[in-house]
Amino acid sequence: MKLAVVGGGSTYTPELIDGFARLRDTLPVGELVLIDPATERLELIGALARRIFARQGHPGRVTTTADLDAGVEGADAVLVQLRVGGQAARLRDETWPLECGCVGQETTGAGGLAKALRTVPVVLDIAERVRRASPDAWIIDFTNPVGIVTRALLRAGHKAVGLCNVAIGFQRKFAALLDLAPADIHLDHVGLNHLTWELGVRRGGPDGEDLLPGLLAGHGAAVAEDLRLPRAVLDRLGVVPSYYLRYFYAHDAVVRELATKPSRAAEVAAMEKELLGLYADPALDEKPALLAKRGGAFYSEAAVDLAAALLGDGTGAVQVVNTLNRGTLPFLPDDAVVEVQARVDRSGPVPLAAPRLDPLYAGLVAQVTAYEDLALDAAVRGGRERVFKALLAHPLVGQFDLAEGLTDRLLAHNKEHLPWA
Repeated sequence: MKLAVVGGGSTYTPELIDGFARLRDTLPVGELVLIDPATERLELIGALARRIFARQGHPGRVTTTADLDAGVEGADAVLVQLRVGGQAARLRDETWPLECGCVGQETTGAGGLAKALRTVPVVLDIAERVRRASPDAWIIDFTNPVGIVTRALLRAGHKAVGLCNVAIGFQRKFAALLDLAPADIHLDHVGLNHLTWELGVRRGGPDGEDLLPGLLAGHGAAVAEDLRLPRAVLDRLGVVPSYYLRYFYAHDAVVRELATKPSRAAEVAAMEKELLGLYADPALDEKPALLAKRGGAFYSEAAVDLAAALLGDGTGAVQVVNTLNRGTLPFLPDDAVVEVQARVDRSGPVPLAAPRLDPLYAGLVAQVTAYEDLALDAAVRGGRERVFKALLAHPLVGQFDLAEGLTDRLLAHNKEHLPWA
């Protein structure tokens, strides 16, 4: 089996490598190709990947290349994890929206739209090249904003599935709090990427006992602390929102907070510099503890499970993925991309029946889906007016003057990445 990782020079890649090494019985990788134009970083991380494989006795071969077409040739699956513009672009995404009193964040709001505009054309080009080189390969997208990027891929007819680590993070957290094995926890995880709610926490499977009321009663304070939301919010809702819902439920407080503290991009940039120094040590043959602070916890395990299901023996597995709605949430179009539990096998994901979303959540999901449709149109076709309309539709913007000011700033800060701007 051959896997390719586009964006293999990321400082986060050793987490992925560690998962491939530990879970080699689940996903028997014969060749792993790391692809990245940043050759110096790529060679550094490629060398560490080989040492991790060697330490854990993995027989697979790790190769590196800056040549995308050669790297994906003959691949069974291609994982896409890239950041167009790097941390510098992320820093801008987190900064200029604050000038308008709006949240600065890389996956939602105006900053999330900027990232989508930069990212979608690049990922679509990569996908076309994958289709030419390996027409049967699955594309697993971990590139944010995952929902919009996955929708772009599926609309263009690619074999693609979107993946996020929010659900597996909740699964592991809840399992630890309830003293259960992660495999014994099934989440009623419903919504869009970075806009989801855990409507149930079930023992054993979709039809199992719902442990959520007891979880909130006994451990609500710990869950609320992780989400950085008041415990009373969880008690009143009776569900567990994704931590990204804080940008919606506490928007003004978050804006005030972001205006007075270093950006996450600055923190990550400093962390990446330190990580690269660690990776250069030829004695290092495991992922360093610092990597846990980089973000993306449990991504490697989720990626291994998804790739194994897509390339496996046909028996399938249940996993939270981003895929076509196809009636799963009846108030959304079939071609919307939702983040829900699905049964995944070689033919792709098929969503399970999802619990009904209360209007309190369904209204927000419908509005953000409409924004994502407009955002994708702007990313594919360009144009200031399309950017403005996407911003006006976003629930974190929604005002004419704000949308105008944000449009001006978005275009000014992203000219190098938007040929039409």
